[in-house]
Amino acid sequence: MNKLFFGDNLEIMKDLLKQNPNGFIDLIYIDPPFNSKRNYNVLYESIDMEDTKAQKQAFADTWSNVSYLDTLREIQDIDMDLYEFLNALDKINISKSAISYLATMSIRIWYMHKLLKDTGSFYLHCDSTMSHYLKIVCDLIFNEKNFKDEIYWKRTFNTGSSKSTSKKFPISTDSILLYSKSHNYTFNKMLRAFSEGALKRYDKIDAKGRFMWVPLKTVSEKRLEELRKSGEIREESHLRYPRYKKYFDINSGPSVDNLWTDIGQISTGPHSKERLGYPTQKPEALLERIIEASSNKGDVVADFFCGCGTAISVAQKLKRKWVGVDISHLAVKLITKRLMDAYGIGVRKTFEIFGFPRDIASARELATATRKGRLKFEEWIIEVMLHGVLNEKKNQTGFDGYLTLDMPWKKEFVLIEVKSGNASLQQVNHFIQTIKDREAVMGLFVCFAGQVTDGMKQAAKKEGYYLEQNFGRKFEKLQIITVEDLLEDKLPNLPPVENITFKKAATAKEDNHEIELDL
Repeated sequence: MNKLFFGDNLEIMKDLLKQNPNGFIDLIYIDPPFNSKRNYNVLYESIDMEDTKAQKQAFADTWSNVSYLDTLREIQDIDMDLYEFLNALDKINISKSAISYLATMSIRIWYMHKLLKDTGSFYLHCDSTMSHYLKIVCDLIFNEKNFKDEIYWKRTFNTGSSKSTSKKFPISTDSILLYSKSHNYTFNKMLRAFSEGALKRYDKIDAKGRFMWVPLKTVSEKRLEELRKSGEIREESHLRYPRYKKYFDINSGPSVDNLWTDIGQISTGPHSKERLGYPTQKPEALLERIIEASSNKGDVVADFFCGCGTAISVAQKLKRKWVGVDISHLAVKLITKRLMDAYGIGVRKTFEIFGFPRDIASARELATATRKGRLKFEEWIIEVMLHGVLNEKKNQTGFDGYLTLDMPWKKEFVLIEVKSGNASLQQVNHFIQTIKDREAVMGLFVCFAGQVTDGMKQAAKKEGYYLEQNFGRKFEKLQIITVEDLLEDKLPNLPPVENITFKKAATAKEDNHEIELDL
């Protein structure tokens, strides 16, 4: 099955290599953070209705806080040449943030190389700030003889007012470095579409199709006789050279070279079907070209920085197998939703998700884990399982999270309370009062099944129902949801309206190095 992982891609790649010591991936494409020192935030509906741009950081595009010395020591144990290069940079006047970024990327690219089949290819999407360093890193890992191309993608034709007034030439391209693992690698020749002018030249039509007359300057006597017999030649005294019929062949178009100017950015308009609000999202056409060029149907495509999942979605469409990894649980949630939106809910049966609790034992393990983990129990329940927002001020407000419902008359809120340990009737009663105080329309109380008592059930029943007269169905105002229910995909009973908890940013904002995105 296809696999989607939540977690640190380095640890996941180490585990994959233990399982597949000879490599198993045909194509790796990565579009890692560019070390831009930006924070990428999701927007959501604030329950206070005061902050119209409430935000939660999804990930930070900066490596300044990474302990790179530990990474350098690990690289020293596996690749001395790579270590010597990075150590030399560390001794000269280059920022520690840049060294940290390069060390972080280098060890990950090293493991990606190991996970490739001998016939595999590697594409690294980068920009001008780090591409020159990353190329040396890749030369050391893949061998410079296996460098195949530096592709220049002209991602925008609009320099913008701020770029046009800056004291430098506006940047409109990204670089995509292409390496193979060996000389025997998969590559399918890609052709550009014929231009409108080229198509117009094929202005004649016969039984065999569209053609144009072309001068025949050199030809063997045998070939000339064949053309005469087929009637595909025109010989007239006023013509210096005979003319022959050149038929239009869609497979004879110009080859795609390393300057890609025919694939633009995704439209930012409100009617864009492709844009998900992710500021670094790449167009599907870009990934289609890469995946079709360097893999075949049934091959395995991997993206270890999969973000909003464009490479994964395109691999699914092109009938490739795939592996995706991201360190953000919000990204994994978005990719899952994107695949189901694009290919139907049945696609969920074609891939496994790793990194989240998958049974009650692992859920209990997360519930009792220390607070230092990458994912907290409440975060998993609220943002992954219930698609809500974690309340960062829960100690002050008395609830752990919430959902936003787009009712016909106004936005309504559903509060969420999560108990990882002992749950009690007293806690349920306190939550009921919080729901009333916050004027929320419903509440979801989540705990393990063994903690639910008859008293808790009775207290919930006494709260009655919400909007029975509007939808002809009963929606309990207070619902006790068990962790076991959620693991079995039994979701709360909510009104059939859109959950608009997370919002889409209309524009990308770069003030204070922050970018807003939608999940």
